[in-house]
Amino acid sequence: MKRYLIPLGIFIVLAGFLGVGLKLNPREVPSPLVDKPAPAFSLPMLADPAVRMTAAEMKGQVWVLNVWASWCVPCLAEHPYVTQMARTAGVKVIGLNYKDKPQDAAAWLARHGDPYTGIVADRDGRVGIDYGVYGVPETFIIDRDGIIRYKQIGPITPEALRDKLLPLLKKLDV
Repeated sequence: MKRYLIPLGIFIVLAGFLGVGLKLNPREVPSPLVDKPAPAFSLPMLADPAVRMTAAEMKGQVWVLNVWASWCVPCLAEHPYVTQMARTAGVKVIGLNYKDKPQDAAAWLARHGDPYTGIVADRDGRVGIDYGVYGVPETFIIDRDGIIRYKQIGPITPEALRDKLLPLLKKLDV
């Protein structure tokens, strides 16, 4: 009888871990970069590749980095909320065009509108990797000291904008 208790105990423990794991939201993966300095970058501007932008240029101001691409369907779904945030929050929203063709990105912006203060082109995705991007869209709020204060994984929703992004931007005194 005792020889059945050990496997039964192991099964119960594993079933408990599985039950807890199934209740977790896979979109709520904590970012190791939150509360850490934003990775440095120097990327060409989408509109003029001869001009480069760096993360250091944004020091001293709260800003939002929105990672998007023309081929990304959820990016189109979140676009109205990125536009709303750029208009109502009084914050600079920088677009990081991720692994995209410049002509496709420009056509997408012409068709859907351009809410960005500036757009940098991350054609090979290396800066995205530095920021821990594993899918688009993703959005980062970065404070005046260049510290990442929040990472939105997946598209911005009306609830995320209302309940998380705008209150945090207000708290950071945009």
